[in-house]
Amino acid sequence: QVQLVESGGGLVQAGDSMRLSCVASVPTLSGHTMAWFRQAPGQEREFVAALRWNGGHTYYTDSVKGRFTISRDNGKKTVFLQMNSLKPEDTAVYSCAGGVPILSSITTSRGYRYWGQGTQVTVSS
Repeated sequence: QVQLVESGGGLVQAGDSMRLSCVASVPTLSGHTMAWFRQAPGQEREFVAALRWNGGHTYYTDSVKGRFTISRDNGKKTVFLQMNSLKPEDTAVYSCAGGVPILSSITTSRGYRYWGQGTQVTVSS
């Protein structure tokens, strides 16, 4: 049973930074893609960022490019989401996801098999 456990959410002010972490309980993340999605109240789940474990290629939604960075710690099987210059519209529940999506599914939730429980990020204005 694969488990993804997020941490690092909370309340910050606009312009602040925050780092989310996601630890995977798997023997290896080789061949996997890890991603972050978010869902604001009353809205659909939205892709935020993804990282291919083999090769390290990254993907971002346009609204976070230049502000958010997805990265990893191979040894700790952990993926991070560094969020800078946070805005009130970044407020959402952020969830970590893992799987082996094909290229065309990297930015869609259906491409991922494993999900964390989510962590709340609230950005006040």
